[in-house]
Amino acid sequence: MMFPQSNSRHSGSSHLPQQLKFTTSDSCDRIKDEFQLLQAQYHSLKLECDKLASEKSEMQRHYVMYYEMSYGLNIEMHKQHQQQVLGAIERAKQVTAPELNSIIRQLQVHQLSQLQALALPLTPLPVGLQAPSLPVSASSGLLSLSALGSQGHLPKEDKNGHDGDPRPDDDGDKSD
Repeated sequence: MMFPQSNSRHSGSSHLPQQLKFTTSDSCDRIKDEFQLLQAQYHSLKLECDKLASEKSEMQRHYVMYYEMSYGLNIEMHKQHQQQVLGAIERAKQVTAPELNSIIRQLQVHQLSQLQALALPLTPLPVGLQAPSLPVSASSGLLSLSALGSQGHLPKEDKNGHDGDPRPDDDGDKSD
């Protein structure tokens, strides 16, 4: 390679400015300072990385705790729902025919009071005219069911308090 020639070479003395003079010890000191700066930056970044890693671990731990709690709560709610359903089924199994008839009668009374509250004509209709027909609803369907019950399709209580079970009287033959 060719180096540009400078006037200082021709004069025989080296009068380079002070900033361009580099000695080995100055270069080593500069390299040492830069290395220490890089080490400090590395240490700072390593601490920040460790801090972020611990925060990540903590967040994961919280997430797992949240997930476990949510899962447990979901299972508990499901168990409670099942218990409520089982309780309702058991109560429904214990309903007897007389209780069912009583409920139907109560619904009929309630339905009749609702029908009376409607704006029906209070004057009697002329002969040959019929009252307007009412729409069929779920509650009027219960009237039909109760009518079936009163016609003998559901067991009735007899005068001795039995539920229509064909049992012999206690006064009859007893076999001991």
